[in-house]
Amino acid sequence: MSKPSILQVAKSVFAAAIGIQSQKNREQDFQHGSLSAYLIGGVLFTIAFIGVIVLVVSMVL
Repeated sequence: MSKPSILQVAKSVFAAAIGIQSQKNREQDFQHGSLSAYLIGGVLFTIAFIGVIVLVVSMVL
């Protein structure tokens, strides 16, 4: 298998963040993916998640 695409990395990061990552996909990530791609994806997801939370709270208040 080749390196995962950006979409595959994003899907994997999202699944891992919400706790539904399958064992098979996790093993593929460790075997074929690069650490830097998943770290960058995780940081971007975290920033986006915090941004959405801040936006929702500011809209409610």
